[in-house]
Amino acid sequence: MIPKQPAPFFESKNRAFWYLQLAGWGGAFLLRALSALANGLPLDLLAVILVNTLTGFSITLILSVVYRQLINRKAYVTWGGTALVLIGAVVFHAFIDAWVQGIYYGGSRETTFAQRFIGITYIPLTLLGAWSALYFAINYFLTVEQQADRLERLEAQATAAQLAMLRYQLNPHFLFNTLNSISTLVLLKQTGQANAMLTRLSSFLRHTLIIEPGSQVTLAQEVETLQLYLDIERMRFEERLRTHFEIDDAALEAKLPSMLLQPLVENAIKYAVSPQEEGARISLTARVVGERLRVSVEDTGPGLEGPLQHNLLEYSSETGGHTVSTGVGLANIRNRLMQAYGDDHLFDTKSEPGGGFTVLIEIPYQRASESASEPETGQEAAGTPAAAASDEAPEAKPADASAATIPLNPARTLGTSA
Repeated sequence: MIPKQPAPFFESKNRAFWYLQLAGWGGAFLLRALSALANGLPLDLLAVILVNTLTGFSITLILSVVYRQLINRKAYVTWGGTALVLIGAVVFHAFIDAWVQGIYYGGSRETTFAQRFIGITYIPLTLLGAWSALYFAINYFLTVEQQADRLERLEAQATAAQLAMLRYQLNPHFLFNTLNSISTLVLLKQTGQANAMLTRLSSFLRHTLIIEPGSQVTLAQEVETLQLYLDIERMRFEERLRTHFEIDDAALEAKLPSMLLQPLVENAIKYAVSPQEEGARISLTARVVGERLRVSVEDTGPGLEGPLQHNLLEYSSETGGHTVSTGVGLANIRNRLMQAYGDDHLFDTKSEPGGGFTVLIEIPYQRASESASEPETGQEAAGTPAAAASDEAPEAKPADASAATIPLNPARTLGTSA
């Protein structure tokens, strides 16, 4: 069951207006009535106070309608119109109060209507002035709050769109390579292998389409996706492609952006396994260090011809006639990490002089909820803690994520209508 949560006071602006209206004028009547009783005034004076309060209540209802029309106008129109309307409302309120007091006191007091009018003008001026200031202050606060909320939602939507765009960049990159391999198998009349690769490609695409772009999955689910990709690549490279996974049990439940590791492995296959006759070994290591998840992908390929810690992202596309990585996949990952975690992440690449290339990623450790991921399947595949598995990957159920569309409602003014 979903626990009940109290609704925000201003969730319904119309209802909030009436609550404040009744509470404010009710409090004003109660204060004046208690003051009259404390001073020993006759009880029938309460009728006069009640009429005055109802007059103020009615006038402010009219003011709310007028203010609602003025509040979104230009500044000089809003404040000029408000001043004129407020002066008129104060004069009318004071006129009604003076007239009612004249009827109540009759000839017992030797005061003219003008004297009574001038003497009590400060009361409606104070009440209506305070009411007007509170009206504009509340609506200004609600407008600022709505604009801040709208900006936050727009930023969230922009971030989601950016993540989706970065994610969609990966699919064509992978598809072109795979379709080229299938085309080669067809030309070589190896239809059995071509058909098997098409079947595995279909399984991989079906699996990736389940996960929404920009969503987060567990590492177990990410490794399952990675295993589907490796099954396709093994059709091409056979014994030349060797993999080794070393993943802690705690790391299997960690959340990370979907399809984060596949381009790393794809780069390793393209620039380590493919150019070497003997192939290469690709190692994936993941462990939890404190409150951080540390993932590294390492290959035993030729590496980069350059100094230690040479950043692949800044390496040119061609060096000495040898094609090297353009860094598109790695730049994509770096951008996705920046979108997802801001500066709270580490992305490092290095190549040793003797060969090999390593990519290190470190992100905040966020454990998936029990309902979102069940670690039992992944643990069975991984084995013991810090289990080393060659050509094996933990299995996990694909995430069932959905992207929510956030409506951007226009700002509404606090008043007598919804």
